[in-house]
Amino acid sequence: MKSPLESLPLFHIGPIPITQAVVTTWAIMLLLVVGAFLLTRRLELIPGRRQAALELLVDTLDTQIRETTGARPAPYRAFSGTLFLFILAANWSSLVPGAEPPTAQLETDAALAVLVFLSVIWFGVRSRGVKGYLKSFAAPNPVMIPLNMLESFTRTFSMFVRLFGNVMSGVFIIGIIASLAGLLVPIPLMALELLTGLVQAYIFAVLAMVFITAAVGDHAHHRNRQDAETDGLLPATEESASPPTERDS
Repeated sequence: MKSPLESLPLFHIGPIPITQAVVTTWAIMLLLVVGAFLLTRRLELIPGRRQAALELLVDTLDTQIRETTGARPAPYRAFSGTLFLFILAANWSSLVPGAEPPTAQLETDAALAVLVFLSVIWFGVRSRGVKGYLKSFAAPNPVMIPLNMLESFTRTFSMFVRLFGNVMSGVFIIGIIASLAGLLVPIPLMALELLTGLVQAYIFAVLAMVFITAAVGDHAHHRNRQDAETDGLLPATEESASPPTERDS
């Protein structure tokens, strides 16, 4: 069994080597894009079974975002949902014969971690502005600037290491047992690998949302709550629900 640090190219496009993990990544991307198009091309006012199932999945995702971060799901739904589905499909691709899971490769996990790092900056700047986002590194006082900047890199690195270690170890264990004990013995481990892949995708997406929420800041959460109260998604607070008094008018 070759080292996970070694990626042998299948072919080259010009000077660029294309590995098995890259081909699997392309297949997953194509599957997600085509699947999303086919499942959402005929949405109706009165949903059928397929559309009702999709709406249930979206509602579940919105609930997870709202309960995890306290923010309104709409601005983050597309990013967190796509991130979760891609990692889940990449993790489960290890059970496809001949496929090499992209998340068992260093470069894929590093790219996903960098994507989360850049998304934190994007959402933070979009919510607070450049000046406000940079000021967040000085909280609670300017002495913490180096530590806060270091934290933004170390937490990204920890996400990368966690995902790579868990997926790669599962692939190794199944491969070793299959080579020693035959094809039928690893079946329970494959079922466990499905659960592990689901959990790792969920943890990665939740951590990404937690980091994004921290960068967005409390004022955006307050605005999101006000919007949610207006839409009837959250009960109104006493301050917003109480009628104006004579002194206020």
